[in-house]
Amino acid sequence: MVDIGIVSFGYAFGEDQSVAGAAADYVSDPERVVKWGYHTFHRAPDGVTGTDLSRSAAEQALSRAGITADALDLVVVAITDMPEYSYWDSASALARELKIGRTQTLLLQEGCGSGVNGLFYVASTLALQPEAEYALFVVVNRVSEFHRNRMNVINTVLSDAAVAVVVRRGHGSNKWLASEQFTDPEYSDLLRLDFGGAVTPLPPAGWTSADAPSAYDQVREQFGGNPAALRTFIGERYTRLVEVVEGACRRAGVARTDIDHVIYLNDVPSSIAAVAGPLGIPLERTNAAIAPGHGHMGGADQLISLGLQVESGELNPGDLVALCGISTGRWCATLIRV
Repeated sequence: MVDIGIVSFGYAFGEDQSVAGAAADYVSDPERVVKWGYHTFHRAPDGVTGTDLSRSAAEQALSRAGITADALDLVVVAITDMPEYSYWDSASALARELKIGRTQTLLLQEGCGSGVNGLFYVASTLALQPEAEYALFVVVNRVSEFHRNRMNVINTVLSDAAVAVVVRRGHGSNKWLASEQFTDPEYSDLLRLDFGGAVTPLPPAGWTSADAPSAYDQVREQFGGNPAALRTFIGERYTRLVEVVEGACRRAGVARTDIDHVIYLNDVPSSIAAVAGPLGIPLERTNAAIAPGHGHMGGADQLISLGLQVESGELNPGDLVALCGISTGRWCATLIRV
């Protein structure tokens, strides 16, 4: 174990957009989207990249921590949508934007759980390098609207945002206690985009993101011939979240009943309740109230919600918070002591 805590949070959001006002630009049945309950999402202006959002969030977090970028011993960046370029490292690019001459960097591409499990990699590095004191961890989601329809992937509205945290060895609040994650490789293709990689570099002629299948289409395709497997998958989505939270509790030496708050993806209230309920946490002690005003910001959801609730006083010193999430085939949880 390593004694580390989050010193400060920094945020960067795309421009606020009305879900009701914009839905018809993305889907032919906008009422379906409005019924999910989101009222606002963030869309970055054309030309604003994920690295731009990362830099803005990082600069705010560094300023709030009272340090400059040259004090950092590690820069970790997690991206949850398409990178700006192929054969290119977003973590290295951010370090350059922050004018760091030489440092350690790490790039994560673990999907929507990367903001939860990424703290484990920060902790691992600091545990093995006792001379290191400060780390910067940034999670960014910048939707590529060429590749994805932000209102027709899953039952959430995808948003552009970044969150940055400065982590310091020995910091006394917002302490990382433990992380737990596992992957079921059977589900690794569920959100796959079939072009843009080495196998199929180019999209079909005339293709637009309006033609992209939703995740539910892909789920039906994968399980079309096996209804029992589909039922198993649906049930496992939530039971496995309880499993990883319990695993993190065992590693931290705390009981599941000690958890005061649960922060999940910015999903619809029924999904957040399905995660929190089995852990004995009422909906008012989750991120359910925050989600409608932001949409789903990829892997940035949980750390943004944690920071906003700490700053608003909804979370109190000593509270035990379980951050948890699902990526494609991956379940993860991290415990934070406020």
